[in-house]
Amino acid sequence: MVVFDLWHKTKYKYEQGASFCHNLVTLKPKNFPGQELLDYRLEISPTPTEISERIDFFGNTIATFSIQENHEELTVIARSKIVRDYKYQVSNENIEARNKVTIEEALKQLKGIDPAIINARQYVLFSPLITKLSPKIKKYAEVSFNPGRSLYEAAHELMQRIFIDFDFVPGFTNIATPLDNVMNAKKGVCQDFAQIAIACVRSMGLPARYVSGYIETIPPEGKEKLIGTDASHAWFSVFIPQYGWVDFDPTNNQIPKDQHIVVAHGRDYYDVPPLKGVIYSTGKNDMEVSVDLRPAKENAKHKKD
Repeated sequence: MVVFDLWHKTKYKYEQGASFCHNLVTLKPKNFPGQELLDYRLEISPTPTEISERIDFFGNTIATFSIQENHEELTVIARSKIVRDYKYQVSNENIEARNKVTIEEALKQLKGIDPAIINARQYVLFSPLITKLSPKIKKYAEVSFNPGRSLYEAAHELMQRIFIDFDFVPGFTNIATPLDNVMNAKKGVCQDFAQIAIACVRSMGLPARYVSGYIETIPPEGKEKLIGTDASHAWFSVFIPQYGWVDFDPTNNQIPKDQHIVVAHGRDYYDVPPLKGVIYSTGKNDMEVSVDLRPAKENAKHKKD
């Protein structure tokens, strides 16, 4: 078990000032077996005229706020304290069931009417940023996804191949970069790698969803710092019938465990950006993002106990 302190700061500077802004914030970590949110605070400057919180269609917590006065800067800071304990997500019995489901069996079971199956099927469809599954993406997926193979093994191999075949190059892409460009160049960042993986899985007729969150800033002793620690991180999740969702991090070639904090799930990045909105402003606008995720002081006490 690890207790984490998480700090996420976004700062906008408006060259000519802004007279109004309305924003959506997706920064509140989720609660589920293996992850518990102990504390969460959202600090916004200037003080919002209006602010509210709701749960969206995908089960994510969304804060909505507006500032209706002239301001030259906007600062949004989210502070969280989270307990992460991966062993509560899985059991040896479940792992055995997970590994046995073949791709062929999964496709058959996805025709069922169980509520979990019906919910998962929406993640086979096109989504805002994954609207075209090119032959090249499908061909890339087919290398791993043979019908008689374990779905878990196929997804795991896909994760490994993306890690090996693609280079992490910040600045090469942005949110509007087509997936085909990423596929052709074999370059991008964690959001791109997650969406390439999702496109591959969906091209096989299987459900895959986007996971936004964070990865531990400080690596364990003797380990190298992982990629994606200076901002929000992203990975993908595959639905395995009779088991549930399984996460894969192609940026770091690992199954997300205690080092990963989950904030939100969606069809792709479009559904879960940390902060988005509209502003009334002219001139140049600059954005700075800072993230820090590290073990809290409580961990020393737990180790002694």
